[in-house]
Amino acid sequence: MLPAGVALFSPEESVWQAMLTGWRTQQLARMLRVSTVEGRVRAVERFQQFTGTYPWSWAADDVESWLVSLRMPGLEGGGRSVGTLRNYQSTVAWFCSYLVNPAYGWTDLCGERFGEHPTQICHEGNAIQHIVESEADPRVRPFTRHELQRLFDYADDRVARLDGSGRKGWLAAFRDATILKFIYAYGLRRNESLRVDTVDFHRSPTTPEFGDFASCSVRYGKASKGSPPKRRTVLTVLPWSVEVLQEYLTEVRPRYEPDGNHLFPTERGGRVSGTYLDTRFAEYRDAVGLPPELHLHCLRHSYVTHLVEDGFDPFFVQQQVGHAYSSTTALYTGVSNDFKNRTLRRALDRYIDPHLTAETHDLEMEGDQA
Repeated sequence: MLPAGVALFSPEESVWQAMLTGWRTQQLARMLRVSTVEGRVRAVERFQQFTGTYPWSWAADDVESWLVSLRMPGLEGGGRSVGTLRNYQSTVAWFCSYLVNPAYGWTDLCGERFGEHPTQICHEGNAIQHIVESEADPRVRPFTRHELQRLFDYADDRVARLDGSGRKGWLAAFRDATILKFIYAYGLRRNESLRVDTVDFHRSPTTPEFGDFASCSVRYGKASKGSPPKRRTVLTVLPWSVEVLQEYLTEVRPRYEPDGNHLFPTERGGRVSGTYLDTRFAEYRDAVGLPPELHLHCLRHSYVTHLVEDGFDPFFVQQQVGHAYSSTTALYTGVSNDFKNRTLRRALDRYIDPHLTAETHDLEMEGDQA
């Protein structure tokens, strides 16, 4: 990483950049995704900027002070979630592990040049503990069916208002309303939905009534850290979603004159961005007076909850949303009291009826003997 026998104009900065280059190379050699590697490098660079020093001078209290600054809402950049902070801390720990590994020689080089050497500054004593199953904001929940209807009605009314006024924006409003319905109807993550193409829908002999929209191939599913996207097929379960997609593909999408197969193109032919969709969703949510803790991902939570309430097998729901573990799907589920009461009633009826039948039979036998 450093040229031999060459005097460095700025030794500290040169060694620091060489460390980052070496760590980047190590991770790429492990076949991690480029986006994962670059995200980790940026996190380490932010930590270095916070400390104002280089790795051979870092100490444990540096990472602790950094995490506190990111945690406290009143400080610049503060208010980060526990999961985000743990990811940052783990990234710094991985970088330090690379530096102290004798195979790469950084400790010897720093000792010779600077009289100090890197150490592992993240340890059990300052590690963020993972002590609960879910660290999500407890205010976040699925939409009720009534709230969901209000949201969709507002999106449809906005299309009608813009179209009636003769304004061009009705086209984008129609597309955006379709995206929100599509995310809910198939239980997709934001980026999954925006990467779907028109060629990703397929027929199925099991559900011929859905025509060309019996299933949707999700080719860019959420990946594990560093791994390629995970593919899955989501079956259509809500009949109204077929009508929504057919109308959009027939009446709206052709007006964009897209160059490719993007299901949701922009006027310039690209894909709708996640940032744009977040902004549009927040605008609609606030307009109908829904609480701010309901974010776009809550549509996916609602899909899971409503399928469970409607009697779909939990394992089927798990496969639909692409969760590796049923416990993850359970975190998404916020079934209503009505559903729990109906479930309890069915269980009691199954338990009580046989006992009532047995008691009636015993009484009849006693009568015959008398």
